[in-house]
Amino acid sequence: MSTTTQLPIPPHFAPEKVGEVWRVPYQQRAAAAREWAKKYQIQPASADKTQVCLLLIDIQNTFCIPSFELFVGGQSGTGAVEDNRRLCEFIYRNLGVISAIAPTLDTHTAMQIFHPILWINQDGEHPTPSATNITPTDIEQGIWQVNPAVAYSLKLDYSMLQKHALHYVNQLSQHGKYPLTVWSYHSMLGGIGHALVSAVEEAVFFHCIARDSQTQFEIKGNNPLTENYSVLRPEVLDGADGKPIAQKNSRLIQQLLEFDAVIIAGQAKSHCVAWTVDDLLTEIQQVDPSLAQKVYLLEDCTSAVVVPGVVDYTEQANAAFQRFTDAGMQIVKSTQPLAIAS
Repeated sequence: MSTTTQLPIPPHFAPEKVGEVWRVPYQQRAAAAREWAKKYQIQPASADKTQVCLLLIDIQNTFCIPSFELFVGGQSGTGAVEDNRRLCEFIYRNLGVISAIAPTLDTHTAMQIFHPILWINQDGEHPTPSATNITPTDIEQGIWQVNPAVAYSLKLDYSMLQKHALHYVNQLSQHGKYPLTVWSYHSMLGGIGHALVSAVEEAVFFHCIARDSQTQFEIKGNNPLTENYSVLRPEVLDGADGKPIAQKNSRLIQQLLEFDAVIIAGQAKSHCVAWTVDDLLTEIQQVDPSLAQKVYLLEDCTSAVVVPGVVDYTEQANAAFQRFTDAGMQIVKSTQPLAIAS
């Protein structure tokens, strides 16, 4: 094992602004990153003997800014903001060790299977977002049905869309997934909610310039027929007719398996983080279970979905992380010196 030497936090970092949206001054930060690399003798990532990837799950305004659509407050109520403050500090302190950063971007349009417009009840009303789960029984009994008006825009046959909806919720149930939740419109392509949190974007950009390491953005979630909590695969792969509607992100899976270490943080611990790690673990176990040891989970840079008075996924999130630990993955804190096998 080798413990890395941590760097100081650059003077531009403003922890009090992590919960706000603002424009990153790219040219200024690029110049500062070059000077920082020179001052601390930070080498290009291509020179790293141990290749380390930081996989950042959905650290977007829509999940991380308190006034936005699906803010992940966790049990503290300020979860994602505090997580991201620690995450930025982690990136800066370990700038010379992190070889590559891969942020995922949950990417949606209005007409998707988990948004209100796709569903109506017998009175033509849409479901209440973030408070409605749709089960196979709900569809069979006609409590919720696919909105026939959306089939035209999606260029799909309505009867096929109805069959897919029932097939979809059945698949979720049969494979132990969360039931279909109708979420508030979020991560909307073209909107500011889709963007990375400004402070994290700044840290990631600073890393890119200082290490000569291109940031690898991973788009997920833009298929109208399935949710995509995990960046590695959608919730459902096949339609009611047995034909594929989506596929695994085999390219990214292979990349992650080839890194010497993979560090994971982001939102939400109970959903997109847990599902991504679970899918990565599945792939690891099919190749070599011992590879789980090279996965590090930053437990203080992720929070569970908690809707006060409605639902609290903290227990499920903690149970998932315990399962990952039992499989050999390492749960660490961002404040600890990063120790990785060389």
